[in-house]
Amino acid sequence: MDIKLETDDSRNHEEETLPLLRNNEVPEAERNLIQKAISQTFQSTAHLANLLPTGTVLAFQLLSPIFTNTGNCDFVSKSMTSALVALCGASCFLLSFTDSFRDNKGNICYGFATLRGLWIIDGSTTLPPQLAAKYSLRFIDFMHAVMSVLVFAAIALFDQNVVNCFFPAPSNETQEILTALPVGIGVLGSMFFVAFPTQRHGIGFPLSTN
Repeated sequence: MDIKLETDDSRNHEEETLPLLRNNEVPEAERNLIQKAISQTFQSTAHLANLLPTGTVLAFQLLSPIFTNTGNCDFVSKSMTSALVALCGASCFLLSFTDSFRDNKGNICYGFATLRGLWIIDGSTTLPPQLAAKYSLRFIDFMHAVMSVLVFAAIALFDQNVVNCFFPAPSNETQEILTALPVGIGVLGSMFFVAFPTQRHGIGFPLSTN
């Protein structure tokens, strides 16, 4: 009796040809045009996870109650809170220009996007010209950076400690602006990133599987 052994090459080839997360026990879902449009919308909203670097947001949420003295700010607390918001906003802007790639051993390398490609900051490898052009700086990167700062500003305005620090006794008009402005920025930013999703996977952003 012949015994057929499955080699590593055949197994790897099979893994490459089969789609990820396929469940052979469940039949393929049938969708009409409306359902396809809804599905595409849900897939597009996954790009919203790339709006902000998670480390910056976590640092802000951790330090905000401390720097603002839970909303009871004096001159020192207000200065520290202003510096925190400015540094986190600058971090969101700069980190929007970072990207990552995997080398031939699967190691992840990070770098800053430049006009000539990617300036690698944690390694000494050199990307081929065709691959480097893929990571070159583009105008849309500046738009993503500006929108990331605006989205972070909306998050800061949603923080009640920050609002109480800078606006301890807001008027009715100011309160309406503070309530509506973050929502408007969030909707505008969400629409922008859904329409023009970022292709970069930089420092603090979700990594690519490729």
